[in-house]
Amino acid sequence: MDVPVAERLSEDDPVVESVLTASRALVGVAARSIAAAGGDVTLPQYRLLVVIAARGPQRLASLADALDVSQSTASRMCDRLVAKRLVRRGRPADDRRTVSIALTPQGRALVDGVTRHRRGDLARILGQLTQDQREAVVAALSAFAQAADEKAVPEI
Repeated sequence: MDVPVAERLSEDDPVVESVLTASRALVGVAARSIAAAGGDVTLPQYRLLVVIAARGPQRLASLADALDVSQSTASRMCDRLVAKRLVRRGRPADDRRTVSIALTPQGRALVDGVTRHRRGDLARILGQLTQDQREAVVAALSAFAQAADEKAVPEI
């Protein structure tokens, strides 16, 4: 079996341009789905909510690692989300020294609503493609996610 050799591409390579254009479209889908679900959160804040929704309550250090931000940045994000009543801080019964960040019912409802809107928007867009094009999208995006070391998250 041939293993593809990693190749350094220039920033103006057509494949880079194509993925950049597609990423703008996907960011638009994400932003519209947050707005449609009534979310008064930024994309990074929403990403934090999704991490908690997928993994359950998290320590601040774990959230910072998952989001690839500093602990102080994660803490400020949590402060804002606590003020919006989307997450809460608490101490687990088994370790009273640590602080755990968990979704509130409002936070869970927001993630569920955004996911529902996003799925509908994506289904509408992808429905405009032929079956062959959809299969090519699945293959290309799966390879892209693997190259980016992006792990699939459980259904939220």
